[in-house]
Amino acid sequence: MPPFQNFLFLEKYDIITKKRIIIIFAEVHWRQLGNNRDQIKVIQERAILVGAYLRDGTGKNVNDNLAELTALAESAGAIVVGRLQQKIREVNPSTYIGKGKAQYLCEKVQENRANLVIFDNDLTPGQIRELENILKVRVLDRSELILDIFAVRAQTKQAKLQVELAQLEYTYPRLTRMWSHLDNVAGAGGGTAAGAVGGIGTRGTGEKQLEIDRRLVSKRITDLKRELAAMDRRILREIGGRKDFFKICLVGYTNAGKSTLMNALTGADVFVEDRLFATLDTRTRKWRIDGGLEVLLSDTVGFISKLPHHLVASFKATLEEAVHADLLLHVADASSAEVFEQIRSVQTVLQEIGCGDKPILLLLNKCDRIANGGLFESLQAVYPEAICISAKSGLHLKELADCVIEQVKGQNIYIRLSCKAADGKVIAFLRTYAAELKETYSEEGVLLEGWLGKNQLPHLRHLGAEPAEVHF
Repeated sequence: MPPFQNFLFLEKYDIITKKRIIIIFAEVHWRQLGNNRDQIKVIQERAILVGAYLRDGTGKNVNDNLAELTALAESAGAIVVGRLQQKIREVNPSTYIGKGKAQYLCEKVQENRANLVIFDNDLTPGQIRELENILKVRVLDRSELILDIFAVRAQTKQAKLQVELAQLEYTYPRLTRMWSHLDNVAGAGGGTAAGAVGGIGTRGTGEKQLEIDRRLVSKRITDLKRELAAMDRRILREIGGRKDFFKICLVGYTNAGKSTLMNALTGADVFVEDRLFATLDTRTRKWRIDGGLEVLLSDTVGFISKLPHHLVASFKATLEEAVHADLLLHVADASSAEVFEQIRSVQTVLQEIGCGDKPILLLLNKCDRIANGGLFESLQAVYPEAICISAKSGLHLKELADCVIEQVKGQNIYIRLSCKAADGKVIAFLRTYAAELKETYSEEGVLLEGWLGKNQLPHLRHLGAEPAEVHF
């Protein structure tokens, strides 16, 4: 036994007790080896991953190797020491996977000296408690793991409030069987000891602790929704104020390279790291493309398959950038063996938030790291219009810019219009976006002629100018 033992701690806020609680994140041993320098050894949590999928095909395919859950666990700081998958005919109401498989899992936990089991399924509080009684280690389900990662990653006030709301909405329906302290809180019953606590009007059986917990959580959820609603209105005003710009939004599977692409295109200093959910907050920057064209580019939170609906609801304001965008750039990691599944997962989430009908340009990122030639050929066959890029090295970003310009402008049309010389907004707009612009000044005003993108015609009309002639 080491002479000194210490721990790395992670602070969290417990809404029930309104206190900060300390969670042991990793064990640290301090030891002295003879005359050598003192050394510190960090021992991460050792996790076993479990995936149980229904035989009727409603769950994920059992052939899946838990790659996504592995990445999530490692992103949370755990070491994956084992995996267990099973096809089940039906969900066991007490242990989800059945008592026999749970006993086998217990042996696997002991064999690998694991101290954490993570399920690729959503479990009820009763199932978690029963599994913990059998396994003698902590048990997490998929949603709880994702919420925990989001809680650690959140930096801004809005992100922290969104994560807290998602956690409370996940916890609220699970309060029934989460606690063992469900006794009544004493009322003022006559001459009993409890009677000394209160006075007239307080006598009775009292409240159950569960009811107190529910009331506290419900009140906190209401307060969070009210505070986030005020933030949402501000964000919507900001988005509405960008109507003069063409808005582009980066979407994609988490860790696909969206933030790296954002930095490469705009020079923004967005945080980049090779881990899941490195970015939770939306960043919007101006992207000046060749030819004087200026658009707004936004980076959003990454998606995963089976994203907890609590997070989708809580991050609604963050996802509004995608909902109100004129063009979506879907960034996919072409070097990943699960790239097809990741693309489908993002498409599913986009459908859920109402972006399925928006113009989407698929970008196959990290194409310079593709080791599987057959996979690359399959990607090009399935998605022939996709653009192969490398956000890190800058490969083919010029082709991306050309495609965006085509999307922004649309088909070129020749316009002819007259306006007053004092109408500076119309003149400035055409000087910026029109090609081969001719300006003829007279006492009546200015005659403007030139080539303009068809998609920019509505914006010209929004400025109060109606072309007298339009030729395709």
